[in-house]
Amino acid sequence: MSDLPPPQRAYRGSAMLHGVLALVILVIAALTGGGLVRALLVALAYFVVATGWTWFRFRQRETRAAAATRVGEDGRPR
Repeated sequence: MSDLPPPQRAYRGSAMLHGVLALVILVIAALTGGGLVRALLVALAYFVVATGWTWFRFRQRETRAAAATRVGEDGRPR
């Protein structure tokens, strides 16, 4: 795990990053003469899966951090 603090808007930032990468897929398809409809479907699938996975991992990290800060009835961390 990284020692860096999480970004303030991690969810938005990851969605923007994956959106840009999905556009790169479309640009490469257009430059190489590939089918744009197929490239659009691939780019859309990439965006949904990659963004979903990233958000899932962010939620896992937040859940682990919250669990680490909880305390038991005796006042000691669990």
